[in-house]
Amino acid sequence: MKNLLIFLITILIIISGCKNKETFIIKGAVKEKKQDQIYLKRVDLDTPVIIDSTKISKKGNFKFRVKSAETDFYQIAYSSDDFITLLAEPGEMIELLFTNRLSDNYSISGSPGSEQIRELDLKLLETKKQLDSLNNLYISLPDEDPDSEKKGELLEQEYAKLLEDQRKFNIGFVLENMTSLAAIKALYQKIDDQNYVLNTTRDLQYMKIVSDSLSVYYPDSRHTKALISDFSNEMNRMYTRKLVAMASSLPETKPDPDLLDVNGKRIKLSSLKGKIVLLSFWSVDSRDCITENIQLKSLYNTYNKRGFEIYQINLDADETKWRNAVNFDELPWISTREDDPANPVNARYFNVRSLPANFMFDREGNLIGTDFHGRNLQIKLEQLFK
Repeated sequence: MKNLLIFLITILIIISGCKNKETFIIKGAVKEKKQDQIYLKRVDLDTPVIIDSTKISKKGNFKFRVKSAETDFYQIAYSSDDFITLLAEPGEMIELLFTNRLSDNYSISGSPGSEQIRELDLKLLETKKQLDSLNNLYISLPDEDPDSEKKGELLEQEYAKLLEDQRKFNIGFVLENMTSLAAIKALYQKIDDQNYVLNTTRDLQYMKIVSDSLSVYYPDSRHTKALISDFSNEMNRMYTRKLVAMASSLPETKPDPDLLDVNGKRIKLSSLKGKIVLLSFWSVDSRDCITENIQLKSLYNTYNKRGFEIYQINLDADETKWRNAVNFDELPWISTREDDPANPVNARYFNVRSLPANFMFDREGNLIGTDFHGRNLQIKLEQLFK
């Protein structure tokens, strides 16, 4: 009987432990509460949604018990402009202590991810305060002061330094915490409504690093999926800006790409006359391009023996990454890249403005259509080879 009782207690403990892994608890205390009601919001991508609320006791205490099977972002809020962000993991017991205004300063324990978020938010809050102070000093410079211009330049330099220091802080945070969803917060923090902390084209590399890492550690998280999609869109926009800036009028002579393939053989597009040819432009960093390549492989296997060929031009600066992608994905068609990716003359000739882009040529080498994707490409090939 005694053994049976021990067995039942053990089972109850195990069951209780399993339940805890699907919930987390938030316990909070407010020293000087300014209102009785406090809200719990889940951050649905970039939109907070209220999922619960509770009253703060006379002693300033409140508590939330949340069912959740995955790590996610939440907010504890008085209002839309007074809140803190949490990165809560199932099984955590999160303890919070506030003075009055939630977002000014607070202490937290029991949640490593939320502690990372606190570090980010308080650093940015301090930077914003310093920027506001410099801005006020700049505005108040008297016009009659003979040194006003020089003082203004010094304030501008100090302002720029604060922005760069904040940027370096966020980069360091990303590199140290790339396996945490908190890194997403660092990528998207803003100085104001218009300006991100990470705001240069080269900062896209950190978005790539985090998306690659989180796709391993949190592959099913909607935040990871949104980041991957956003990175792909940003890369396409970057290529668009780059190609538009370099665009020039089409030459009088008909463009005829003549590039080295992945095996080092130089191949002209015109050498494929007699076949239906799809000229395709792509990038390894574009998820849309990778997705389209999967479809192209299926269509290539169906129509290649009937006279269909793909001449693909890669626009990546990193040749090794291109070669690795071609070999790893076993792309069966003619894979080439621009001789000078910094000056993609073929992309300019064909006025490529986004990726993936493609151009269809008939057996005589005449252009018969552009930008066939998805079902439209399949239908076009069915028409040509019926």
